[in-house]
Amino acid sequence: MDYTVSEVLQFVQDNDVKFIRLAFCDIFGTLKNIAVMASELPDIFCYGKAFDASAVRGFMYEGETDLLLFPDPSTLVVLPWRPSQGRVALFFCDIRHPNGEVFDGDGRFLLKTAIARCSQMGYTASIGTECFFYLFETDEKGRPTNIPFDQAGFFDVAPLDKGENIRRQICLSLEEMGLHPESSHHEQGPGQNVIDFRHSDPLHAADHMICLKSAVQSVSAVNGLYASMMPKPLPGESGNGVHLNLSVMKDGESIFQSPEKGLSTTAQQFIAGVLSHIREITLFLNPVVESYQRLGSSDAPKFVTWSWQNRAQLIRVPVSGQKNTRIELRSPDSCMNPYVAFALVLLAGLDGINCGMQLCESTDVDLHKADRSLTSCIASLPQNLGEAAVLARDSAFVQQIVPQRMLKAFVDAKLYEYRQSQQ
Repeated sequence: MDYTVSEVLQFVQDNDVKFIRLAFCDIFGTLKNIAVMASELPDIFCYGKAFDASAVRGFMYEGETDLLLFPDPSTLVVLPWRPSQGRVALFFCDIRHPNGEVFDGDGRFLLKTAIARCSQMGYTASIGTECFFYLFETDEKGRPTNIPFDQAGFFDVAPLDKGENIRRQICLSLEEMGLHPESSHHEQGPGQNVIDFRHSDPLHAADHMICLKSAVQSVSAVNGLYASMMPKPLPGESGNGVHLNLSVMKDGESIFQSPEKGLSTTAQQFIAGVLSHIREITLFLNPVVESYQRLGSSDAPKFVTWSWQNRAQLIRVPVSGQKNTRIELRSPDSCMNPYVAFALVLLAGLDGINCGMQLCESTDVDLHKADRSLTSCIASLPQNLGEAAVLARDSAFVQQIVPQRMLKAFVDAKLYEYRQSQQ
């Protein structure tokens, strides 16, 4: 729900909210926060809350370290797993310099810029996420093990599926926070689960994904379990991805149509834009070494292809009886910074429209099992983190969107991680 500042202050007073978490993400998508007393909130809305930016990885400055957090009142959520007396609320914050200028490492602002660009072209976008995670047992000291919570498989039910009560608690917690989970079920791997979110505008979709990760980890810990959203926590088993379901509307109608009618020219151009730039932006969708152990295995895509329904492809256009049809991008994982990732995907599609890009033919075979004579002619996603980092660093498209300071810090960190993994 969107709140004004005055409504927020009244809500805090009426609902025994005593602690406020001012939350933001670093450039890598890691959630950070400062806890303040609720009595400080009126001044913080006006003047911001200063913090030492030099202590946050990627937020480095020469000669100055202070940045200011300004809470976005529309993002108010009360954390249901915290005590009901002296409640704890969270706001996502915009990040600014002391002189009022926007901080160029603020991923939320980057996504806001992409949304504004979309609006200028007459389009409205919405995103729904499908987020996968594993539940593992913990030892007698509460440390995570590699023992899955159950041995259930896809769509299994209790008693084989032991995760249904955890998923229920997570979904109820998200609803208490004012968010909108749509469905949940057991996935293919032992102890693997998925929660789908209803479509919302890209900024709130990114906020909701960060909230989901926090809720999954917090609720699991309360139940004595460890939740992992890493891309490949169990070798040989299904990996954890984040499927992005993206809708784009113009004049109240989706640019994506049903297979019976075919894709509009605009839709073809949008998909072509994403496919054209996907190798350059993969670093931001799959930002850890382990990401590339997932890509190309099980149902995770490896090649730059699309299809109407084939789930082995990078992009599919699902059959839908609903008015708002969509595309599904299947390569990202939960280690991404959703603000930066969503901005890049959206702007890649818009670039396809601007440039009138031509969409290649759909691919309707299982490329995981296809003969090399076929796959050798198809572009593939980067094979490892190092290749992805170089592609992003040298991309004119990425350089136009991601601020130079953020891009350099991100690429340097990822190249270092890749080199360390090779030793």
